[in-house]
Amino acid sequence: MGKVTINDDLCKGCGLCVNACPKKILELEKSRLNSKGYHPVVCTDQSSCIGCAFCAVQCPDTAITVER
Repeated sequence: MGKVTINDDLCKGCGLCVNACPKKILELEKSRLNSKGYHPVVCTDQSSCIGCAFCAVQCPDTAITVER
């Protein structure tokens, strides 16, 4: 099992991580904005994370950290 940590203030809401996640547990949080005015990504189910880090590799702003 992995743990996804997202730095909301670095996230620009591009959605690359959402598309890269094989478990489909990441989504853009449409109900709030970060300090830069973007909808940040959120992990909807930490227990389903397999720790593959595809999301972190795809993130152009290094806003995602994955721990195993």
